[in-house]
Amino acid sequence: MSDALTPAEIDPATTPPSTARRPSERTFHGDTVTDHYEWLRRKDDPEVVAHLEAQNAWALARQEHLAPLRQTLFDEIKGRTLETDLSVPSRDGDWWYYARTVEGQQYAIHARYPAAGPDDWTPRLLEPGEPVPGEQVLLDQNVAAAGHDFFALGSLDVSDDGSRLLHASDTAGDERYTLRVRDLATGEDLPDEVRDTAPGGLFAPDGEHIFYLTVDEAWRPWRVWRHRLGTPASDDVLVFEEPDERYWVGVGLSRSKKYLQIELGSKVTSESWLLESDDPTGEFRIVWPRREGVEYSVEHAVLPASLVEPPSLSEPPSLVEPVETQDAAPATRDVLLVLHNKDALNFELVCSPVPAPGETVTPEAATVVVPHAPDVRLEGVSASERYLVLYYRREAISRSAVLSLEARLDQRDWDFQEISFGQPLESVGAGVGVWEQPNLKAGYTSFVTPQSLYLYDVASGERTLLKQQPVLGGYDPADYDQRREWAVAEDGTRIPISLVWRKDKVRFGSDVPAEPAPLLLYGYGAYEMSIDPYFSVPRLSLLDRGVVFAVAHVRGGGEMGRAWYDDGKLGAKRNTFTDFVASGRHLVDSGWTSSERMVADGGSAGGLLVGAATNLAPELFAGVLAGVPFVDALTSMLDPTLPLTVTEWDEWGDPLHDPEVYAYMRSYTPYENVADDASHYPRILATTSFNDTRVLYVEPAKWVARLQAAGAPAMLKIEMSAGHGGVSGRYSAWEQIAFEHAWVLDVLSLADR
Repeated sequence: MSDALTPAEIDPATTPPSTARRPSERTFHGDTVTDHYEWLRRKDDPEVVAHLEAQNAWALARQEHLAPLRQTLFDEIKGRTLETDLSVPSRDGDWWYYARTVEGQQYAIHARYPAAGPDDWTPRLLEPGEPVPGEQVLLDQNVAAAGHDFFALGSLDVSDDGSRLLHASDTAGDERYTLRVRDLATGEDLPDEVRDTAPGGLFAPDGEHIFYLTVDEAWRPWRVWRHRLGTPASDDVLVFEEPDERYWVGVGLSRSKKYLQIELGSKVTSESWLLESDDPTGEFRIVWPRREGVEYSVEHAVLPASLVEPPSLSEPPSLVEPVETQDAAPATRDVLLVLHNKDALNFELVCSPVPAPGETVTPEAATVVVPHAPDVRLEGVSASERYLVLYYRREAISRSAVLSLEARLDQRDWDFQEISFGQPLESVGAGVGVWEQPNLKAGYTSFVTPQSLYLYDVASGERTLLKQQPVLGGYDPADYDQRREWAVAEDGTRIPISLVWRKDKVRFGSDVPAEPAPLLLYGYGAYEMSIDPYFSVPRLSLLDRGVVFAVAHVRGGGEMGRAWYDDGKLGAKRNTFTDFVASGRHLVDSGWTSSERMVADGGSAGGLLVGAATNLAPELFAGVLAGVPFVDALTSMLDPTLPLTVTEWDEWGDPLHDPEVYAYMRSYTPYENVADDASHYPRILATTSFNDTRVLYVEPAKWVARLQAAGAPAMLKIEMSAGHGGVSGRYSAWEQIAFEHAWVLDVLSLADR
């Protein structure tokens, strides 16, 4: 029997559309659960679609009074954005490549202009809106998106000789891409077409062979295919297949372009395969055979022999001076730089021989060049002909350091030099260009500094600003401030919190605001993903109205190293939620804000975070904004046929086969733990997309239905033509942000500002 309200009992101004209760039972490990809203999973059922549309219409109607504010916020984002703009060009081969946008158009245009010669390594500073001499348009996404409600690129690659463009697009939001090849001389697409590919297709250096990925029924990339131009897709060759459902597969090309690489990994184990790129029809060979729990990544490098082969201390020094030949080139060695975590929690960097055909190498055969450190999480390395760049994290801040190979032709030390801009909260990323490029680009941003791109001279350390993200309307970073706070978790762990605010909108007493400020607290806390300092144009509209923006760097992320991640996953997952609650309470207790003036914000796994925190401490927040939230995690993890489930067991645990994991997840999953009487819950806005393949729309739909039935003030806004990342097109994205920010300001009683 349904307990839905009858039409006579519904007040359309205050009562959401009724959701029928249709009980279905599930039983695992002796536990029987009655789920009244599982019927909403039937995506093709017209009744389900009608219900979702009714929920959406009700949410929009409830927010109708905010329409003027939404328009104002949209206009502010648009007014601060240089709509006709272009990126800093990057050279590859004989061309400089860039993307540009045009006022009034939703999508980017990809283009290039010819390099002036072999020594032309300084990008031309292009003026937005001005004609680019010699420009050739490769792909206008606005043209490709015409007639579609959704459009996203999944692959974009140019052949080595510059004559062809590979592009793959998704027009539904379901992350299934159609791959095509364009003749850049004519601008016409060739007959070659491959449907239902995953992102990441690329040309082999010969320009005649294409490697691409396909997914299984669970949306897992698991097969690598080879396509030869001019042949039908039905003749494509299966190159690699990974049957283990825990592993995702990727394919790429080393920066040196000497090797094609297949990389596969679960959440805890990885493996790499190589093939000489001049033999694209050959057989890939393994680098390090997989070992359960060992993760590694591979970068091909050509290094001075002095770095790779230090003299043995057991050998007596030579009494004969080496003979130097004036024209002799310094000796170099082809090696693999391998970043791995075998007996190294925070990873170490080693130098390994390249396996010969028919052979493999092992971690034991490698030489450690950057050892493990308990306070530094190594994250990556990039190699070019002239330098190496090391990426790592220390004190919850991402960092980059560079090693000049030219300066170390006769030295034996691995002395990386850190690139810093001197800010306490900053994000620095050094971008390595093509293999032969003599300089690199260093990107820098913070919560108050717009994205800035510098040309970095490796030899001298000199930096030249190439471009800073324009912010129209007189933006001055000196009007804003940022800082780091530390909360204390239930178990005594110190949790970093980053904050940014507008100085003249937040009045301070001694070291904290003189009165509680409205505050938006963001969190994620999963997959070792770190939320680094970043600048946001839309965020300025909140800061300028007096809102403090804060990020709780909770466990489950990677800000403080691998142990930080391990302490927020599997059987330690509750730490993520209690860390977020502890962060909110710290901000209240220290005077930054009050419960009546704080909104929690999180998306995807962060939606799970804020949903769980709502159940744990509903009194702590005035509102909860949950984007594509993973709130019915237990139901999803019990169904191995769903997208991502099996690959996610290493992150959340396997409740299907392990009763302890089942009980643990049952104790925190937001949908499972909504209070019987949730009338005291904060205002909740959940947003989702009908075609999302990562977090299915049914999770927030069920959650909101249960919240509403329990009396919580919850709403569901659903995009019927979008995917996990939401709507496509920049103007549509701004409209979505404006909708969410207007709701936040309304919750914080700032809608009239």
